[in-house]
Amino acid sequence: MLGETLNAPPAPERKMGTRRLPRHLLYSIFARIGGSGLDTDAFEALRASHRGGFLGKAIAYDNRQKEIPASLIHSLRWHPVRLVSFLESPYYYGAKKKYLDWVASRELATGHYDLFHSWSGDCLKSLRVARARGIPSLVEIPTWHRDRGKIARKRTRAAPNAGWKENLLLPRERFIEEYNLADLLVVLSQKAAETFRVQGFSEDKLFYLPRGVDVERFRPGRRPTVFRAIFSGALIERKGIHHLLEAWHRLELKNAELWLVGSVHKEAKPHLKRFWRDNIRVVGFAKNPETCLSQGTIHVFPSQCEGSAKVTYEAAACGLPQITTRESGDVVTDGAEGIIIPPANVDRLAEAILHLYEHPEIVERMGIAARERVAKNFTWDHFRTRLLNGYGHALQMRA
Repeated sequence: MLGETLNAPPAPERKMGTRRLPRHLLYSIFARIGGSGLDTDAFEALRASHRGGFLGKAIAYDNRQKEIPASLIHSLRWHPVRLVSFLESPYYYGAKKKYLDWVASRELATGHYDLFHSWSGDCLKSLRVARARGIPSLVEIPTWHRDRGKIARKRTRAAPNAGWKENLLLPRERFIEEYNLADLLVVLSQKAAETFRVQGFSEDKLFYLPRGVDVERFRPGRRPTVFRAIFSGALIERKGIHHLLEAWHRLELKNAELWLVGSVHKEAKPHLKRFWRDNIRVVGFAKNPETCLSQGTIHVFPSQCEGSAKVTYEAAACGLPQITTRESGDVVTDGAEGIIIPPANVDRLAEAILHLYEHPEIVERMGIAARERVAKNFTWDHFRTRLLNGYGHALQMRA
C-alpha cells in the first residue's frame, strides 16, 4: 500500500483525535506562503497544522496570506543572498536554498520540535540535525527521484579545489542523502513513486499525497461553439508544447482553436514559428487561469515529467476532458475523464485530439466525470486530511 490510497474516503479534519499528530511542527520551503503553484501547496499544508493547533513555525521566502498569524512564519524576504543575485540562476537559487536550509537547521537545533517537514533540495543540513536529535522528518518530492527512474549512476563529487561558485550548486549527492535521511518521502503521483521503487525504496517510506484544487474557484463554464483545445502551463519542451504544436498543425481542423495559456519560453519560439496556424491563440501568462479553462472544450497537456501537475486538477474542476500523460499525474483515468497517451508521441496525440473533436458526446460525458472525480478526491480538504495522515505515519515510524 502506498501511503494514503487514492479513493479512500477522507476523514474530516475535525476528527484529528483519531490519529497521532505532532505537538510542534517546523515547516520549511523554498517558496512563498500563499500565492500560486507551490505557494498554494505550502499555504494549504500550513492550514492543516495551524487548524490542528500544532504549527510551531514555518520558514519561507515570503508570506502572502493573512489567515495564519505572521508570528508563526519566519519570512526570509530580505535575505543576505540578494548580494549574489547577479549570478546565473543555478548558482543564485542554490545559494538561496542552502541559506534556507541553514536557517531551518539552526531552528531545529535550538527549538522544541517533534516533526520536521520540508522539500527535496531544501533541507540536507536540517535533516542531519533532525536525525541527530531524533526528530521525525517528512520530505516532499516536487517531481521525481533525481535519477528519473534510471538505475543510479556512479556518484561524482565536486573536486576538492572547486571554486566558491561551484559550491553553491546543488549536486545529485545532496538529493540522494536527503532521500536516505528522511523518515518519510512524500510522492505526488504513482509515476513519481515508481522512480523511487526502482532505486530500492520500500513502500513504507513512500507516502502518496496528490494535490488539491479549489472547486469553487475552478468551475465548468458554457461550452464554446467552436472546438477549443487549451494548453495551460509554461510553454517549454518538457511539458510537450512542441509535440502539441506539431499534432495541431497536422490535423487542420475546421471550426477549431488552440489556446496556449502560459509564459512563452525561448525554446518554444522556433516550434511556434514552424507549426503556426491562424487558429492558434497565444494568451500568455494568466493570473486567473480559470477564466480561460472555463471557456474550453478540452485540455491538452502532453508533459514528459511532472510531480502532479496542478493544471490537471484545475482543468478537471472546470469540467474539461483531458489528453495527457501518466507522467503528468493521476487526476485522469484513461477513457473515463480523458485520454492517456505516451509522452513524446505525436501520432497518438493527434489521434486523441481528433477523436474528441469528432465525438462531442464523449467530451460531454468525460467532462462531467472529470468534475465529479476532483470533487470526490482532490479538494484541498482531501489534501489536508491526507497530509495529517502522513504526519501520523511519520511519527509512528519513530515510535
